[in-house]
Amino acid sequence: MKIGIDSRAAKLYRGTGIGTYTYQLINYLNKIDNINEYLLFSPKNCTYNISLRNNFCVNAIIDDKKNNFWDEVNVPNILKDKDIQIYHVPQNGIGLPEDKNCSFIITLHDIIPYKMPETVSKNYLKIFREKIPQIFDDCDGIITVSNYSKDDIVKTFNFPSDKIYVTHLAAEDIYKPIDKSYSKNIIKKFYSIDEDFILYVGGFSPRKNILGLIDAFSIFSNRYKNKIKLVIAGKKGLSYDIYKKRVHELNLDDKVIFPGFISIEHLPCLYNAAELFVYPSFYEGFGLPPIEAMSCGIPVIASNTTSIPEVTNGGALLVDPNNTDLLSDSILKIILDHKLKSKLIKAGLVRASELTWQKTAEDTLKAYHEVFNKI
Repeated sequence: MKIGIDSRAAKLYRGTGIGTYTYQLINYLNKIDNINEYLLFSPKNCTYNISLRNNFCVNAIIDDKKNNFWDEVNVPNILKDKDIQIYHVPQNGIGLPEDKNCSFIITLHDIIPYKMPETVSKNYLKIFREKIPQIFDDCDGIITVSNYSKDDIVKTFNFPSDKIYVTHLAAEDIYKPIDKSYSKNIIKKFYSIDEDFILYVGGFSPRKNILGLIDAFSIFSNRYKNKIKLVIAGKKGLSYDIYKKRVHELNLDDKVIFPGFISIEHLPCLYNAAELFVYPSFYEGFGLPPIEAMSCGIPVIASNTTSIPEVTNGGALLVDPNNTDLLSDSILKIILDHKLKSKLIKAGLVRASELTWQKTAEDTLKAYHEVFNKI
């Protein structure tokens, strides 16, 4: 087969779930497949730090340098190479070519714009809703990242179940146990965080339930008298002012830290320096941060909703994200109960080890073959 992949997200959206997915998919297809031919559609002068095999070629495309990723990828690549048999768009199908000369596969990570439209940007919502009906009409197969997302797509859009392929994601190799003292020193040096802390890493969308986390931490901090802070790490989105206001209202200004976006270089140390990772999201198609934290040997509390139980699969303590008191109780329980903490660390490491990017690439290759054989 000759396979084209829209690889713009691997460069333009690195540090996000979709960017990480696209990068690691290319990385591991390159490791395991020396038979099929690949054509990567990439921004001009793009480098991936991957030694590509001879069966991988890069097609430099015009970089429009728009201010927004979704505007950028909404401009389809033009498939001039008529030998391409499968073309894969990993970023929810956005940017699928209008002219169909081969089989189309998209990766649809979730359908959050349909289920929780108030939690995504107006720009992305507009693009998604305008494009998705045509994308569904044109695509020959959908890859998604959890069985939960597969069921969601089938129920919401009545898309044929036998054309949807599940490929679970994984933590990158950089996420592993690192000496805690070393990690704390790195985080102190670069982010001035020098006390024990509970950690959240992820987006700032209302869907992530950061307000619930702040409220739960407030209850917890009134019961736990030792010094410990809450670190909420991620790019400060439109909701940031709302979160800062809630912190101020609860008199937590000296206990809650918003360090902003953490570079991928420092993120493993941030996880390793934490006492506990909390991910109380209302909705996830997969949710990489809990797996990253588990890979680092950090106990995890996560929501018992959507795909999260499937993804964590016994490696985390699951709670109802709508129950702030229960979330607070769970935080206190893990901080105080060293046996429970140790049990969660071990269970998390086991579960994280079961998810690998090589398996993701192998399952993707199977999906390519199945779609190709249906031509």
